[in-house]
Amino acid sequence: MSHFLPFGRVAAGLASLLLAATACNHQSESKDGTESTSSATMATDSAQTRAAAAPMAAPFGKTPDGTAVQLFTLQNAHGLKATISTLGGTLTSLLVPDNKGELGDVVLGFDDLAGYTSDLFIKENPYFGALIGRYGNRIKLGKFTLDGKQYSLPINNAPNSLHGGTMGYNRRVWTGTPGTSADGPTLTLTYHSPDGEEGYPGTLDVKVVYTLTNTDALCLEYTATTDKPTVLNLTQHTYFNLNHGHNRDILGHELTLKAEKFTPVDNTLIPTGVLQSVAGTPMDFRQPHAIGERIKQVPGAAPGGYDHNWVLADAMRSGIELAANVYEPESGRTMDVYTDQPGIQFYSGNFLKGNLKGKGGVAYPQHYGFCLETQHFPDSPNEPKFPSTVLRPGETFHSVTEYRFGVRK
Repeated sequence: MSHFLPFGRVAAGLASLLLAATACNHQSESKDGTESTSSATMATDSAQTRAAAAPMAAPFGKTPDGTAVQLFTLQNAHGLKATISTLGGTLTSLLVPDNKGELGDVVLGFDDLAGYTSDLFIKENPYFGALIGRYGNRIKLGKFTLDGKQYSLPINNAPNSLHGGTMGYNRRVWTGTPGTSADGPTLTLTYHSPDGEEGYPGTLDVKVVYTLTNTDALCLEYTATTDKPTVLNLTQHTYFNLNHGHNRDILGHELTLKAEKFTPVDNTLIPTGVLQSVAGTPMDFRQPHAIGERIKQVPGAAPGGYDHNWVLADAMRSGIELAANVYEPESGRTMDVYTDQPGIQFYSGNFLKGNLKGKGGVAYPQHYGFCLETQHFPDSPNEPKFPSTVLRPGETFHSVTEYRFGVRK
């Protein structure tokens, strides 16, 4: 079932049921036989069924142009906390327990808004924790053709366009609305993207709902509609370090990817169009491997490391399925990634240089964080054999991704 849902001939009630079928309520699914257990089982809070409180809102400062930014704090029944800024829909912190039950922040970011708006951050542009659009990942030479018309995009990652352009959704201030659900506290973020913004056709209305569930998952539910044919690839760009705060990189984290193939890239990180088997390559994570075990064997341009798309399916999936598992041996923390997207980008923080000082003034050097970005494939508008990213009027794009946290003793 495609998640580009046509509404023209579908009753509104049926459409609502289709959307609800893949909302953030999948916690009963198995974890594929891993030994990890939900962080919820580590909690001493007996009020497991306690009603979720609506997220707390606080001022987070103003952008250089004077736009006010808010910071929302979501807390679930076990004390896990997520803070999200309306600038870029950015996940600024995420507190989850380790195998001793102690909460720790597992995402890279800054203590204040100035970190996200500094000249150095904008120059290095690591996209810490942000929502990405209109098109996540790279489009070759910043050009694509849709319905016979060529469109040109900003070249912000020469010679290509990356993550929606110079002023992508990561640098826009979204509208935030706190709420509650049966699964936990929610934050609904909306953004109105005008026709022609960053070169993309069509006025796009985007909604992303964050839910911090009472079974210790951070769920993202994406919805978008357009008034003209356009291309769309929404994702989330958090850098995780499951032992963050201990001044260790992520090379010792053990990664599993449920993928038989990946999309090899040229020296500008654009896919060649081939779907290559992972067998016999350092891209084979079908069994757990430490991230640093074979990282120097990964082919590609400097600075080296993983920055590739793994093929989860040949089309949008009908529901969320396990895509990846990460285990950090010292803390015992685990993270499972579930998604309905056909691809996932594993990025090992290759371009971090140590120049950016994050929370508590800690420097973020190369490989200090990793990203698992659920997505359609890079450069899909120029690769007709890839799953389509075209969204047309009368259709609604809908997708769900969950990051589920646990511990392994």
